Amino acid sequence: MDFNLFMNDVVDAARKDIREAGYEELTTTEQVDEALNRKGTTLVMVNSVCGCAGGVARPAAANAIHYDKRPDNLVTVFAGQDREATEKARGYFEGYAPSSPSFAFLKDGKIVTMLERHDIEGSSAVDVIGKLQHVFDEHCKEI
Repeated sequence: MDFNLFMNDVVDAARKDIREAGYEELTTTEQVDEALNRKGTTLVMVNSVCGCAGGVARPAAANAIHYDKRPDNLVTVFAGQDREATEKARGYFEGYAPSSPSFAFLKDGKIVTMLERHDIEGSSAVDVIGKLQHVFDEHCKEI
């Protein structure tokens, strides 16, 4: 099998997973600026093709939002795929090193906190859901 075709399938499946979970995919720098400057709370899932993204981060992203409190906006960028959009998004994550997969939580366009790769890798999806929902409890309104 052609490796590039295989990787395209992996990337397409990863994109589909997060879109079907309700996240808006940001593929351009303009989309990133528009989305990350929205009023209210925004959860950014920095997607990737690594195992901890598929086994932990994307399932956590999909399930954490089924909760009494959740962010106003759910968006995603794809590290290693949409490079300019990801780099633009990371510019909003002041004080945090580039990390994927990861979750950035913003309020009115300003970074509040992040779950970085080291917070995800080696954790279960349930653990990451708990960490995300703890952030939601602190910063989001009830729906």
